[in-house]
Amino acid sequence: MAYDFDLFVIGAGSGGVRAARFAAGFGAKVAVAESRYLGGTCVNVGCVPKKLLVYGAHVADEMEQASGYGWTLEEGHFDWGTLIANKNREIERLNGIYRNLLVNSGVTLLQGHARITGAHEVEVDGQRYSAANILIATGGWPHVPDIPGKELAITSNEAFYLKELPRRVLVVGGGYIAVEFAGIFQGLGADTSLLYRGDLFLRGFDGSVRTHLKEELEKRGMDLQFNTDIQRIDQQADGSLKATLKDGSERIADCIFYATGRRPMLDDLGLETTGVELDERGYIRVDDHYRTTEASIFALGDVIGRVQLTPVALAEGMAVARHLFKPEQYRAVDYQNIPTAVFSQPPIGTVGLTEEQALQAGHKVQIFESRFRAMKLTLTDVQEKTLMKLVVDADTDKVLGCHMVGPDAGEIIQGLGVALKAGATKQQFDETIGVHPTAAEEFVTMRTAIR
Repeated sequence: MAYDFDLFVIGAGSGGVRAARFAAGFGAKVAVAESRYLGGTCVNVGCVPKKLLVYGAHVADEMEQASGYGWTLEEGHFDWGTLIANKNREIERLNGIYRNLLVNSGVTLLQGHARITGAHEVEVDGQRYSAANILIATGGWPHVPDIPGKELAITSNEAFYLKELPRRVLVVGGGYIAVEFAGIFQGLGADTSLLYRGDLFLRGFDGSVRTHLKEELEKRGMDLQFNTDIQRIDQQADGSLKATLKDGSERIADCIFYATGRRPMLDDLGLETTGVELDERGYIRVDDHYRTTEASIFALGDVIGRVQLTPVALAEGMAVARHLFKPEQYRAVDYQNIPTAVFSQPPIGTVGLTEEQALQAGHKVQIFESRFRAMKLTLTDVQEKTLMKLVVDADTDKVLGCHMVGPDAGEIIQGLGVALKAGATKQQFDETIGVHPTAAEEFVTMRTAIR
């Protein structure tokens, strides 16, 4: 049977665009349908605008530290509207780049909601298209618990478009998005509280990292409330919001921001017309080649619930394109030792196993840790400490994990990701000459295990 397209991609986020571009480059006839914005969550309401806001929040730190270096600055004034307008302009530029990437690759771009109507058929705004293969890359969507007044709260989708910076903010959640936005709001001048229902945020990260970040955020004056949750939200006569907590106490805020997880975006996708199955968590079930339980339909990225990071979706998109149209170049995605960063303040960089994961996996471990005040702060009154940690297999000397909390953690951890990918040992770390004077050299000068 002749199909309109060899590959029909639903979703123009990072993974979908990568798969579409390379499939077209391999000679396939490809279409992409997108109902919202080109670039997906990352470009529009995720990593990119978030990092721009993090940069903006860091300016206050630079101004605070300037006097130690002889600079006298007039009292600064922050304008939220200017930051958001400049951010919007940059996102529009990136949207255009994504459009050009697709069109210049020979991909047919359809802007509208796509709904699957069969194993080989997709409908976009009333027009039906047939495809030999369909790829679902629709990403995720913020989840807000079903409590009274939930409509009064915002998520990361809305935070980037607030008309003004709220004076008082409650951030609810314990994942990296909650921690990052709490730092953004506080850094830009809002009175910020972070509420989390668990004992300590960033579950799944190394215990030393979690504890160290908690201490540093408290030094910065952030109000951290653990083992607590909101029961209901009510709007006050003056427009402010009253959050009633489960212990009966109340908190007043101008903005309540929820970062309590994300769900796969499968709304009105038409999966019921196919044999596609979901797993027990509600994500699309796929095999090692990202093929669903319907042979002609594939899925990748946040909708499959593996590692929900932009670079991972890019790798999965490349794998799908190669598997379908260039099998001789196919390489499976390796989900081990994926470096990642949390752009909290201070930021986190991590790659490999945490101490807890290493022990659980049966490794006999040696732990190397260093806490120090960064050189840049020695001429200032700032008492922030940097944490660096290595988790080492005591039997093989292999470095199992590298973890950092401190300035430029994300930049530093990228290089260490290469080392772990190559199977570096602690001896090789020790024999590597450091770049002096830098914080990064501490990773190759830690000689004595602390336990």
